[in-house]
Parts: sequence; C-alpha cells; structure tokens
Amino acid sequence: MFEQTKEQRSAQEILERRKLRSDLISWARYISKKRWDQEPAKHHLILLEKLQAVSDGILLHSKTGKPCSRLMVLMPPSSAKSRYTSVIAPPWFMQRRKACNILACSHSADLIETFSRQCRNIVESEELVLGYRLAEDSRAIKEWSTDGLGSYYCSGVGAGLSGRRADYAIIDDYIGLEEDADSKLIRDKQWAWYHADFSPRIKPGGVRIIVANRRHEDDLVGRLLACEADDWEVIKLPYFAEEGDPLGRAVGSRLWPEYFNEETDREVLSKPARTQAGLYQQRPAPEEGDFFKKDWLVTYTRDEYDALMRLEPRIYGAGDWAVSESKDANRSCFGGAALTPDGLLYILPDIFWKTSGPKETVDAFIQFLKRRSPMNFWSEKGHISKAWGPFLQERMREEEVYSVITEVTPSKAKDIRARAIQGRMSMLRVRFPGFAPWWEAAMHELLSFPGGKADDFVDFIAHLGMGINGMVKTSPAAKNEAELFNGAAKPLNFRWLKDSDAEEKRKKLVKYLGR
Repeated sequence: MFEQTKEQRSAQEILERRKLRSDLISWARYISKKRWDQEPAKHHLILLEKLQAVSDGILLHSKTGKPCSRLMVLMPPSSAKSRYTSVIAPPWFMQRRKACNILACSHSADLIETFSRQCRNIVESEELVLGYRLAEDSRAIKEWSTDGLGSYYCSGVGAGLSGRRADYAIIDDYIGLEEDADSKLIRDKQWAWYHADFSPRIKPGGVRIIVANRRHEDDLVGRLLACEADDWEVIKLPYFAEEGDPLGRAVGSRLWPEYFNEETDREVLSKPARTQAGLYQQRPAPEEGDFFKKDWLVTYTRDEYDALMRLEPRIYGAGDWAVSESKDANRSCFGGAALTPDGLLYILPDIFWKTSGPKETVDAFIQFLKRRSPMNFWSEKGHISKAWGPFLQERMREEEVYSVITEVTPSKAKDIRARAIQGRMSMLRVRFPGFAPWWEAAMHELLSFPGGKADDFVDFIAHLGMGINGMVKTSPAAKNEAELFNGAAKPLNFRWLKDSDAEEKRKKLVKYLGR
C-alpha cells in the first residue's frame, strides 16, 4: 500500500482546512460529527446553504430575486436550528471577514451565554482549522475576542447595545413564554428595541438573522413580514409538512424522521390548537381555532336577516373603543345584536369597525342608536365617561337620541371576559352575517384569538355576551318549579327566564314591604 509522505499529509491537511473554511456544510459536518456524533439532516442542509449564501453576499430573495442580507429561520422546537445558526456558524463566519464582530441576542441571557460558551469552546479547540485563536486577555462568556481583531458579544433582547457593532447579528428566540407573547406591551417594547437598539448596531453590508418559532401573529417576525417582507428570505419548515413543502415532504409527514418519531408526533398533537399552529407549524393563527372553534361560527343569510327584522326582535348593543386616528392605533368596534325569544343571538351586519377619531366615532354611534334603538348598550367602564362622554352627551341631546349605556368593569384578562360569549357560541346559539363585508376579517380574528394580532371584534361580542348573561338570573328553587309542567318537563326558554326573574324580584319586594 502506498504511504503518504509527511509533506503529502501536510498538503492534504491544508486542502482539508481550506475546504472547511470555505464550505459551511463541510464545516458543519466536521463539527457536528466531532462534538455531537450527528450528521446534518436534510432541513439542516437547506439552512446551511442559505447561511453560506448570506455570508458570501450572494443570497437572493426567493420571491423577488433581489440580493438579500436578512434571513429568518422558522422551525419547531428541538429541530437543532439554533445549533447550526448560533453555535456552528458564528466561529466559521469569523474567519470569513477580517475583524469580524458577532452580536447575538435572545430572550434569555442564560440561553445566549450558553451559545457563546459553545462558540468560544469551538474556537479554542479548532484554532488550527479556523486559522485564528482566542485573544489571551479577553475570554469572558458574555464577551470575547480573537487575535484577528474579531469579537463576540451576547445580550438579552431588550438590553442596551450602545457602542457595539456587528457584521453578523443574530436574534435567537426573542420570546420565551406564551404569556409574554400575549402581552402587547412586551411586543411593542421588542419592536421598539429592534429598531432603536438592534438594527443601528449592524454595519453596512452586515448580515442579520432571526431564529424563532412563532407564538403570536403580531410578534416581531409577524410585524417584520407585514412591513418589509421583500427584505427577508424566510426558511419556514413546520413539524408536519403542508402543501408546497420546501423539503418536498408528503403532506402530514414529520420533520427530521431520523430524530423525531411517533411519540413526538403524539406529543405535538396533544398540544392546544394554538400551540400546534404557532410553535410547531409556524402559523400562529390555527385554522380550526383554539378559543373559538371553527364549527361554532354559524352564519345566516340576507333573506334570514330580512325575516328576522320583520319579527321586531329585541336589540342590544356593545362596543370596544379606541378613539385615535393614528395609523397604528387599534380600531373601535361597536354594533348590535338581536336576541330572539328562544335565546338565539344574531350579530347584526351594520357594525362600526375602523380606526377613527372622536368626532367620527361619536357621529357613527349616534346614527347607530337612531337606527337600532338598543334596549341596553354595554361598554367598558371609563372608555366613554372618562374619554369623550361629555361630547357624546351633548350630541345625544342635540339629536334627541336617548339610550341606556351601561359601563361595566370586566376582567383585565381578555380570555376570561370572553367566556360568556364563548359558552353561547359553543352551544351554537350565536349567528353571524355571512354576507357582511367584514365577516372574513372577523372570522380570522375569532379563530386567531387569543394569539392574533387584533381583538377588537372579540371584545365587542365579549361585552355583548357578558351583558346579556347578566340581564337574567334565576334561583335553583324557581328552576325546580319549572321543571314539571302538567307532569312533563317544561322547556327552559328565554321567555320563561324573564318571567322567572320578574317573579323573584316581586317576591323580594313583597317580603321587604311586609317587614
């Protein structure tokens, strides 16, 4: 057998090092096998190809065909997306650019420091392959530098980054808890931090990468894709394959079959619909709904509406107010519902649902009161009386419109305040106008709740549900009296509930006067 000489072995080693330094997939295979005894899977290879392209400045947007320096990686938990993006790639990237600066951020300082430690350990153990080494005077976990004037700095999302510069900037998992994802305050703070602190740190021609799994439709990724989708190349790989899968998987087949199995399939399917849709499928609005199920969304036609109005049903109203003309402000949503004697609630088609200022909102509200004459109107306490109540009262006097407006103090938790309407909908006792131009948007909001971007319509019908539920209450004794009627069970309809409530009030009054 032919034996290589020392010179030949040295030449072979140099060629191998050159390949590892120039080809990210080769480097990833080398490190992954050496440190984790694992080969990159098919989805890792797609990720590595994009990372190589963005680092070489040749990444093209898959839809526009234009050069792109921004990459989003959307994959389910435990798919090793962070290992390849935040651990394996940064040390390799640092030898691609002289004096390269890495900036890495995450929702958790502990998590990003773990990635930093792994990166630093790789540099320390592979200095011959990489061609650079750690600087002797800078080896801290949070911040370290190399003898080639490169640096690595890590921080929590939301922290100040003043004075830092980045050729390769990573945000890896910006939200750690569903509770945080549901907080608009936290989402707004992250949005402001991204634009005011993170983005200004990136050098001209620098690369920015976001690694995430989705938890909310209005999260950082959702907002970026809403306003600058053409600037971002997106790798979106759900746990269960969907139509047009980038890996060519059959619909419904699992990701990374060499690692995930039937047990993990069952675990994913046991999660709430919202978690499945967001965390695992990367579309935070579940198609079948989570809080409100798709099967509960019963619609009615225009002919049915005309027939309903001929019966002159009782009309009730409710509203969720956001009086601002700002482009990014929430929308006001108010309107009415018809309640039939058998307890069906028909949401009426002429709702007001838009971003508006006080004058437009009040004028529309006056017209609604004239048109519908609701028996009661429910609104969250303070939204009218403390905001534009005097203006509304003046306009009501001018127009000679008088209506009962009841301000209530609902729970701060939106899912709790929506329980009443949720229960009514689950019993298929709510009807929506399928012919209304706003119905598609309302349906999307209902199916997305509570993980959706907006909840104006949900708040509107939630106030209706709470108000109507609070109108009529009956005692167990009264209910028992009604259970038998001529020896047969008597149906508990809405008319009986009203009569029962009136009787209870009469008995209390008689008892009080008889003292």
